[in-house]
Amino acid sequence: MTSAPLTDLSSGGKFPSDGKPDRPLRILALANQKGGVGKTTTAINLGTALAAIGESVLVIDLDPQGNASTGLGVDRRQRKVSTYHVLAGEAELGAACVQTAVPRLMVAPSTMDLLGLEMEMATAPDRAHRLRNVLKGVGQSGATQGVTYILIDCPPSLNLLTINALAAADAVLVPLQCEFFALEGLSQLLRTVEQVRGALNARLTIQGIVLTMFDPRNNLSAQVVADVRSFMGDKVYETMIPRNVRVSEAPSHGKPVLLYDLKCAGSQAYLRLASEIIQREGRLPVAA
Repeated sequence: MTSAPLTDLSSGGKFPSDGKPDRPLRILALANQKGGVGKTTTAINLGTALAAIGESVLVIDLDPQGNASTGLGVDRRQRKVSTYHVLAGEAELGAACVQTAVPRLMVAPSTMDLLGLEMEMATAPDRAHRLRNVLKGVGQSGATQGVTYILIDCPPSLNLLTINALAAADAVLVPLQCEFFALEGLSQLLRTVEQVRGALNARLTIQGIVLTMFDPRNNLSAQVVADVRSFMGDKVYETMIPRNVRVSEAPSHGKPVLLYDLKCAGSQAYLRLASEIIQREGRLPVAA
């Protein structure tokens, strides 16, 4: 498989050439306590798609498995400074940021050290706000200057790392697999979002729900889509991410699918999703 170079797709007429809305940095947490729903795949490829249409993006890997870091081409031996060191107060965020092969896309990688962080900070008074404190001033200077979007890849559980992400985020983006137990898991996550909004982060909203691994040949997929749209209404993105072999293959090559095969159905879906997110963001009121 020959990978195609990723150029600024905004020049092709599909997206506006200036790309970015005139608004402050936006922080989106990609969260779902269920594993295997396409959360990390969405973080990788949505970040790439946003960068391709002109945004400056930082992916923060908060999953100890580090799959977002691997999928963006950061070898484990390169992770001398990780999100563990940042949250433990041992390093600045800029020191952890690694430029990827995608222009305008950086990643702050994770390591298995994150597994022990929850216990280390369990009694700290700022334990739920470590990440929010770290992100103060991001985009204004240093390695993160000019960043317009932060995507936080959360672990597949509602633990203290996920709570930190929700406490720091402006909004939650929920990847939801088109499978039988989708709504059950969604209800639990929505309750957690409400609890965080009430206790830790009053500005937190649901940016949207993206349906992943959609197979039009599967009657169950179509039923799940109908049920989720009925339950959540316009919070569900129009764009659905299809089951696609190229999307599955790309991480093993350390590449987002947009670098691995730009023309495949999965790549095109993530570009449409990025466009839809930008349109939703453009309808938000700009803070004074």
